[in-house]
Amino acid sequence: MKRKLIAAIGIAGMMVSIAACGGDSDDGKKTGADGYAGETLTVWVMDGSSPDDWQAAVAKEFETKTKAKVKFEVQQWNGIQQKLTTALSEENPPDVFEIGNTQTPAYAKTGGLAELADLKSSIGTDWTESINESSVFDGKQYAAPWFVANRVVVYNKKIWADAGIKELPKTRDEFYDALKTVGEKTDAEPIYLPGQNWYHFVGLAIGEGAELVKKDGDKYVSNLGDPKIAAATETYKKFQALSQAPKDKDEATPQQGEVFAKGKTGAFIGMGWETGIAIEANPAIEKDIGYFTIPGPSADKPEGVFLGGSNLAVAAGSKNQDLAKEFLKIALSDQNEGALAKANGVIPNKDALQTNLKGNAAAEAAAPAVAGGGTTPLIPEWAAVENAPNPIKTYLTAVLKGKSPADAAKQVEGEFNKRLAQEQ
Repeated sequence: MKRKLIAAIGIAGMMVSIAACGGDSDDGKKTGADGYAGETLTVWVMDGSSPDDWQAAVAKEFETKTKAKVKFEVQQWNGIQQKLTTALSEENPPDVFEIGNTQTPAYAKTGGLAELADLKSSIGTDWTESINESSVFDGKQYAAPWFVANRVVVYNKKIWADAGIKELPKTRDEFYDALKTVGEKTDAEPIYLPGQNWYHFVGLAIGEGAELVKKDGDKYVSNLGDPKIAAATETYKKFQALSQAPKDKDEATPQQGEVFAKGKTGAFIGMGWETGIAIEANPAIEKDIGYFTIPGPSADKPEGVFLGGSNLAVAAGSKNQDLAKEFLKIALSDQNEGALAKANGVIPNKDALQTNLKGNAAAEAAAPAVAGGGTTPLIPEWAAVENAPNPIKTYLTAVLKGKSPADAAKQVEGEFNKRLAQEQ
């Protein structure tokens, strides 16, 4: 998925241990001293995903272990799906490539991805289940989870102090009460929550255990009429009523970081990197920025969140699949995975590696919600749903302007189902 990473985080120096080498054995696999000498592995990574220092450290370890070279090629998110689709159909596709987690099922269905069950059993037995879910299609492992990021509450510490709030809320009700207090005791807008912040809505639906689609025979159809979806919608509506944000715009129109920068907003729901927008617009606000996990229905259960991130996959047409798996073992090692999390402030693929987030306030606030997080439906048919005008955004605006969740669901059902039925 498209995203920016936290620009303010400095890239930590990374020391990588050197592993043993290998070459050819009688069965043709290269495991001896010569390794894969003379071969080059092509790896596509997206712009902003992996720092130069991280790439250099991984490349050094890979080349020392295998005697092969690795060539990183940085790609842009704009147009990547078509570019990758074309590349995977050609004779020499990239051997390893980064892929958005919600995009993975579509490429798995079309046969573009190599199965990685052996990799999962060798290095992925303790991958976080909610993060690894997007790498699995039809019960088979088609990618390796790399990292995710999710939304947190970004709040103005000065405004909350002026409102007399001394402790951060631990439950959804406490969060709502705190926002009401901000509205009653200060001249600030309690929360900036535009009507179409649909990724936050998806998180609320995940928290309710709801599904956005359901099976009807051999096809998928809208499930927006589900009572669990309605419950998530009512929560969204309750909090949005505390906001002056437009009901028919999303969090990027305008950028909510720019709104927060004015110092008249108590909080917003967003990604950690969005505070960089606020700081750029108003450097003085940096000292007032705080973060906490979005509170859920009880103190021991954070709110549901959408987990956006990336997986690493091996092209089914790669002629270097064994070498590609060697690369993944190195790139996803605890040391290198932890180093990436520390450098970029993203959530690593193992719970045990979250210690690398220490000192990064936004990432520390995001981490507790990961176990209960999820994604949009992991089906190839989903991609068309998100195209503008997104029917879920239309649904939210309809509810916020007075329709019942049931009536709003009926309003968009035809368009929703039409998109789910499009040829993939």
